Amino acid sequence: MYLDVADSATLPYGWSRYAQFSLTVVNQVYFRHTVRKETQHQFNARESDWGFTSFMPLSDLYDPGKGYLVNDTCIIEAEVAVRRVVDYWTYDSKKETGYVGLKNQGATCYMNSLLQTLYHIPYFRKAVYHMPTTENDMPSGSIPLALQSLFYKLQYSDSSVATKELTKSFGWDTYDSFMQHDVQELNRVLSEKLEDKMKGTVVEGTIQQLFEGHHMNYIECINVDYKSTRKESFYDLQLDVKGCRDVYASFDKYVEVERLEGDNKYHAEQHGLQDARKGVLFIDFPPVLQLQLKRFEYDFMRDTMVKINDRYEFPLQLDLDRENGKYLSPDADRRVRNLYTLHSVLVHSGGVHGGHYYAFIRPTLSDQWFKFDDERVTKEDMKRALEEQYGGEEELPQTNPGFNNTPFKFTKYSNAYMLVYIRESDKDKIICNVDEKDIAEHLRMRLKKEQEEKEQKKRKDKARGSSLYYYKGLFIALVARNEDLVEQIGRDIYFDLVDHDKVRSFRIQKQMPFNLFKEEVAKEFGIPVKLQRFWLWAKRQNHTYRPNRPLTQMEETQSVGQLREVSNKTPNTELKLFLEVELGPDLHPLPPPDKSKEDILLFFKLYDPVKEELRYVGRLFVKNNGKPIDIIVKLNEMAGFAPDEEIELYEEIKFEPNVMCEHIDKRLTFRASQLEDGDIICFQKAATVESAEQCRYPEVPMFLEYVHNRQVVHFRSLEKPKEDDFCLELSKTFTYDDVVERVAQHLGLDDPTKIRLTSHNCYSQQPKPQPIKFRGVDHLSDMLIHYNQTSDILYYEVLDIPLPELQCLKTLKVAFHHATKDEVVIHSIRLPKQSTVGDVLNDLKTKVELSHPNAELRLLEVFYHKIYKIFPPSEKIENINDQYWTLRAEEIPEEEKNLGPHDRLIHVYHFTKDPSQNQTWKFAFLSLGRPEYLQDSDIVSSRFQRRDVYGAWEQYLGLEHSDSAPKELIQRIRLRLLLGWEIGGVVVVVVVVDPFPVHPGSSPSKCKTWMNGNSVGSDIGKGVAKEADVGRPWTGILTGDLITSKVYARY
Repeated sequence: MYLDVADSATLPYGWSRYAQFSLTVVNQVYFRHTVRKETQHQFNARESDWGFTSFMPLSDLYDPGKGYLVNDTCIIEAEVAVRRVVDYWTYDSKKETGYVGLKNQGATCYMNSLLQTLYHIPYFRKAVYHMPTTENDMPSGSIPLALQSLFYKLQYSDSSVATKELTKSFGWDTYDSFMQHDVQELNRVLSEKLEDKMKGTVVEGTIQQLFEGHHMNYIECINVDYKSTRKESFYDLQLDVKGCRDVYASFDKYVEVERLEGDNKYHAEQHGLQDARKGVLFIDFPPVLQLQLKRFEYDFMRDTMVKINDRYEFPLQLDLDRENGKYLSPDADRRVRNLYTLHSVLVHSGGVHGGHYYAFIRPTLSDQWFKFDDERVTKEDMKRALEEQYGGEEELPQTNPGFNNTPFKFTKYSNAYMLVYIRESDKDKIICNVDEKDIAEHLRMRLKKEQEEKEQKKRKDKARGSSLYYYKGLFIALVARNEDLVEQIGRDIYFDLVDHDKVRSFRIQKQMPFNLFKEEVAKEFGIPVKLQRFWLWAKRQNHTYRPNRPLTQMEETQSVGQLREVSNKTPNTELKLFLEVELGPDLHPLPPPDKSKEDILLFFKLYDPVKEELRYVGRLFVKNNGKPIDIIVKLNEMAGFAPDEEIELYEEIKFEPNVMCEHIDKRLTFRASQLEDGDIICFQKAATVESAEQCRYPEVPMFLEYVHNRQVVHFRSLEKPKEDDFCLELSKTFTYDDVVERVAQHLGLDDPTKIRLTSHNCYSQQPKPQPIKFRGVDHLSDMLIHYNQTSDILYYEVLDIPLPELQCLKTLKVAFHHATKDEVVIHSIRLPKQSTVGDVLNDLKTKVELSHPNAELRLLEVFYHKIYKIFPPSEKIENINDQYWTLRAEEIPEEEKNLGPHDRLIHVYHFTKDPSQNQTWKFAFLSLGRPEYLQDSDIVSSRFQRRDVYGAWEQYLGLEHSDSAPKELIQRIRLRLLLGWEIGGVVVVVVVVDPFPVHPGSSPSKCKTWMNGNSVGSDIGKGVAKEADVGRPWTGILTGDLITSKVYARY
């Protein structure tokens, strides 16, 4: 069902109207089941109608029992509000709001609203960025990489972002996939898949930390002492809307006690049937609380789903501790304040059969709300985000207020269906800063390269002047002629007829009458105006581009701008024309022949299988009831063959994604062969047995298949990645075995399995970090593809053992840091995949110089100068990634080998926050980069989690001081902190405050001691240090500087 502009044909050139409208099919029996949908659109000459391709099932409309068709009458209502024209082409969401939208794939708007909500939870976004991925991953096959890519583009792009890679990564790559699911299913699918992918990484458990809460189901007997409880987790809560006025009423209903009595008594163990109370209470709520509002319910009376449009209120602040914690179980931690603030409101507009989804979000929890409606982001006020999404009914203002008229009420079909709240006590942690340091380098490089390519294309378009954005009132007309086809086919192109980028272009005013344009063409080509006939090109459904029809006399009286509107509805595109010129025997132009509906314009290409050449030989008009056999003599003449030469004809149908070229039966009519204006016929001499044996491609389809798939590949030695070693002409359809066999043959190698290939990274212009696995790809085309680009470079190695054998081994690059020397050596360790980290360290010991024979080693995972993990010796090496992370091996300091029950290792670093306070030295507890300054009486050990946490979530003991050291000097220090001791309740900390070069046996250059806030001198500090007996200082290389630091702590 569509809304159309009735007089669009008579409106002036360039007209447009913006309208918000709703279409309604009234249910004349059950009014509440009326079907109503609303939308908005910018109507113009290109898109003069807009509406819904699937409004409601026809079976419902025709069913007399459903109430839509009564007395053979269907009532359709349209509400139309014409607004001030909003120029959707020029509206810039990023410029207006600082945010960009998501493109709608069709039926994906509910996904877009959910993704925007998740993106604007910075803690979640940071966790996604820290999921390990590599540049060898493909977004369409990797949920983490697809989501990283999507979030990166939302953060840094200037225009709306596509979601196809993400939906394809979790299998929802068809329209039906979205029609068969809803937002709650999508949310759970995404959460489950991410939770699974986060296992074993630095962000393991993030989904649970953010979204998981717990409730307790209980059944308690009334007359006997028996109670059954069961703890369950939840990621979202489904709240009833029907019968509840607001969120609190829904929670009251959620924890409502049910009586089990009479026939419904509870069977208690050892007590038989008993009267009992059954209910649910909450043990804890998550930091991010997702509430699914049950707007859609099943109507058992009508045997169908219905939407509940009742008014339902939700507060800006939600207090779940109200009335003395009525929602909480006895096991709940009452120290946690469950006060929440509203972050997002997800809205559904429409009925049960369909509609539109969008979201209101306040990303920083400020008073400013934003509406994320697919590609468009706008600023909105709080009333629009909250009150107008409650649903219910609304009264129209009375037109005659003096009369006692009954006010007209109408149901609001736009209302909230999902709410996201963030706990006040957690909001500083959740609304954290996310910057480029959180994003993997390979991802930044790849996406920046994509952005550069887009910008380059824009600049190219600007240079050509093809866009109306750059040349106001001007655009390009591209005129292809017979001469262009002769010049290009068989040289620059083989498929279709012409490359429009290489034909004559005219920059013209869009208001120019077409007849004046023809005079410009006459001056350029020397073809009189009366001898010109122009054809419009059309893009067919199979993605080919062909002349479609000649311009009519009426069309030639219009302006060139109007003709471009007719030929191509896509904005800012060129007017593409084919100039038909009829030549006489003396090659002088003649008036174009009359063309009736029975005439078909066909184009002809000639193929020579001996020379493997294809060339354009001309065009002909034929009658659609004629037969190819009627034009054989003419074709032979065009080809220079004898009149009676036997030839075979093939229709070139398409070439993407596969070549389709079919044989034409010369005895059938052109109409029977489904030929039409603009079609291409390739012909050749009839193949003989002899020619079939002598020629590689004896027939046209075989040659076109070859041309379509041929690929010259530049092979480079992996040891010299900048230099071409040799080139081979291969086919994109070659299998893995075909390719390595050709390479081995060229290199004179007997065993092709010793060849290992590596693909090319189009963005970095370097080999990809991961080589191609043995038979790991199906075809050459898979080896050359890199995202949306195709390379012509492959790197090769000649191995000492066959690749299948090598792949059973794991090779790790480990950087060994010597304990006493300023020395780092990279070692390659090759072991069976089932080996452990302990095996790696044992192998490494045989290759490195140790400080003493009994030294023990450990293996660390380092990223951006931060320790992300210390590998346990029992961990399998198969899944360790040394491409994205740095593997560092080092000796374990003696003092760390036998930590006591109250000892542990923590992260320590120096930082500068307030440059104005140069002489201030402060200790702080840091998490997510935020300092919490410590008082002298604070028990530091209580701040740190009992287990080690690494990466973006790690916790530090920080020392703030003036920025006297080089930038980023101290990023990674692990020191021993002695915990569990107390001297009269006094905390004593001695710390080296000046980094200095280490020499054997050296001592700290400066010490300061804090005791209840008073400096008591370096002598006491030395005494405490001596008493603490911590041992030798830890040394390490930090961004090029050798430094030492100690921390002593006593409790």
